[in-house]
Amino acid sequence: MLRVEHVHLLLALFMAYAGWRNLREREAWRGAFWLILAALFGTGGAVLDATHAGHPLPARLAGATVIVLALIAPKLGHRRPEEETTPTQRAASAARLGHRLFLPALLIPLVTVGVALGGAKLQWHGWQLFDPVQMTLTGLALACVLALFAAAAVTREAPSLGLLEGRRLLDTMGWAALLPVLLAALGQVFTRSGVGDAIAQLTTDWLPAGSAIACLLAYGLGMVVFTVIMGNAFAAFPVMTAGIGLPLLVHRYGANPATLGALGMLCGYCGTLLTPMAANFNLVPAALLELRSPYGVIRAQVVTALVLLAVNLALMALLVFRH
Repeated sequence: MLRVEHVHLLLALFMAYAGWRNLREREAWRGAFWLILAALFGTGGAVLDATHAGHPLPARLAGATVIVLALIAPKLGHRRPEEETTPTQRAASAARLGHRLFLPALLIPLVTVGVALGGAKLQWHGWQLFDPVQMTLTGLALACVLALFAAAAVTREAPSLGLLEGRRLLDTMGWAALLPVLLAALGQVFTRSGVGDAIAQLTTDWLPAGSAIACLLAYGLGMVVFTVIMGNAFAAFPVMTAGIGLPLLVHRYGANPATLGALGMLCGYCGTLLTPMAANFNLVPAALLELRSPYGVIRAQVVTALVLLAVNLALMALLVFRH
């Protein structure tokens, strides 16, 4: 049975490979960074098992290791490893392959959605192929592996070239590759520390009594602000929904929870367009494209974000109280 632990082990192996390559190239800090991260991903399941069994020491050691990563991160600097192929070779290959280059990329969403929708029904001689826990993530990992071999078949190159290019991209992104994981964890920290309750209290104290529209604006704008701070609408959603969405809008004013959640997430995505904390959307593309300013992507998105936010708020006011 394929489980999410296998995905973490696969990530650990790839990061260990990146660390080993960096050590061979005398990039000690970068090699240490990826090797430590590989150890964290590879031992995550054992740490959780020990925590559930009442042994806190492994979790504390893992936390200390994360602090070590934060101390090493500033020493990584900017580095763009040499590419394994020349621009002339890449242009000739692209001209030869044409639109077939998109086939491996299309495999990733197709396989992921297929596993997410039908993975629970896939069995072989009574053996369940996918663990139902986090099946979408398992499907995404499987899709990436299949896409790697599909790309090798289409380009008639060895799959090892994909590993080399993957390592090059990982080194180019550097520590920013970890930001989505850390921000998702930050959302859980905010929720468990009672930030949602504090927001509910502030909203009740400051907003006009009986004004559903004022609560709605606070919810939509709050999604934007928290997404800008946390870099991820998924991290902001539980905080704002626990603080304003459920207690005030749904329970007090009778808002439709499905419509409210969908449009609230769209408001959060407007914040994603505006923040460097959403590194995977805004900073990483700027680094990969070697833009002159790391904030060039954000500046180009400001007007779109504000227009979309206004439209989303208007739709929320029109739709969430209809049943």
